[in-house]
Amino acid sequence: LCVVSCFFIIARVTSLNVEPGFGNNIFGVSDGAQNFFNTGLLGAVITTILGSITWQLVASAFPLAFFVKPIGLCLPSYLFVP
Repeated sequence: LCVVSCFFIIARVTSLNVEPGFGNNIFGVSDGAQNFFNTGLLGAVITTILGSITWQLVASAFPLAFFVKPIGLCLPSYLFVP
């Protein structure tokens, strides 16, 4: 529920309010693409992808920092609980 709420909040924050058809489209895109940019969905998807992959990139750069965390010690016990 928190992830979905964050997704909609990010979509609202990253949405644009440019009326297509008046020649003021951002980056000079077509009116259909401008309508898509106005929804904020593109910004929410990009932010969600970056948010989900950031911790994986940090963990690959600093693996020992992630192994010494207490949650890392409890992880093997989760594998055996049905």
